[in-house]
Amino acid sequence: MSNLILDKFDKNKINEDAVPIWLMRQAGRYLPEYKKIRSKNKDFINFCLNVKDSSEVTLQPIERFNFDAAIIFSDILLVNYAAGQDVKFKENFGPVLKKLDNKAFLAIEKNIFIDKLSNCYKAIRNVRNLLHKDKTLIGFAGSPWTLLVYALNLKSPKNEFNMDCKEDVILELLNKFINLVSWHCIEQIKNGADVIQLFDSWAGIIKRENLSLFCENPNKKIIENIKRVYPCVPVICFPRNIKDNINSFVANVKPDGISIDFNTNIEKLDIDSNVVCQGGMRPDLLTADNESEIINEAKKYLDFFKNKRYIFNLGHGVLPHTKIKNVEKLVNFVKNY
Repeated sequence: MSNLILDKFDKNKINEDAVPIWLMRQAGRYLPEYKKIRSKNKDFINFCLNVKDSSEVTLQPIERFNFDAAIIFSDILLVNYAAGQDVKFKENFGPVLKKLDNKAFLAIEKNIFIDKLSNCYKAIRNVRNLLHKDKTLIGFAGSPWTLLVYALNLKSPKNEFNMDCKEDVILELLNKFINLVSWHCIEQIKNGADVIQLFDSWAGIIKRENLSLFCENPNKKIIENIKRVYPCVPVICFPRNIKDNINSFVANVKPDGISIDFNTNIEKLDIDSNVVCQGGMRPDLLTADNESEIINEAKKYLDFFKNKRYIFNLGHGVLPHTKIKNVEKLVNFVKNY
């Protein structure tokens, strides 16, 4: 059977009539079956590293909605955790990290790092064995800049951002994160991930003149590291909220796929036809009771990318108050488009 997600990356197998769909954060807080398992796992990091439970919640949205891809249930901050930085998740607040020990962080060795994430790789093997072969399994990681933001800011920069470091220190830490993320991605592929997505969730707070140094170059190096080992595994990048800079990002980084957020002006996209586009739709529409607005928004992207290489997705992750009936309507609409 055809694997619709992977087919989009194979120019010899493109079925322009079939638009595959999966949603970022499709496994999570809006699903009652997820909440039931989450209630038994008080520590979020341990939850992510619980092979049985993380495997189960990865598969829940596939069973409920028949998405074309599963994305392994994990978290971008597992990289920080495995590199020795203490990470906790505070309810209704988000991640809280302890001060980074730069010396210890820079000295972390590959075997120690990989060993701390061994359960993540076991879960990937488990899911790949349980997942039907026509479904794609997506592995992922945070990009170096985004992980560095958390490492130094010690929390989400949504309301407060402080990175009081000299540029040479920032670059030294970024280079270490490049290695860590590369190791993590390669290990995910080794254990069964078909595709990798890199989340640069805080790329939008980088000054334009620093975008190449802090965002483009690190993502490009990780892709090069992956391709040296697994040249045929597609890599999708999600540099969130960089707006019109997305064209230069794609030209310089050369990912196999680019995920666009809901602030991206699709009319200004100037992306090579070899690159698969993904996403765009406003996730907040799935929290309301306006079916026509959901359909119109979905149709906007489906029509714009008609006869192009496109994977339907949201322009950010599924929100906690998302209504299941809206996801069902969206999936049915896309699959019957």
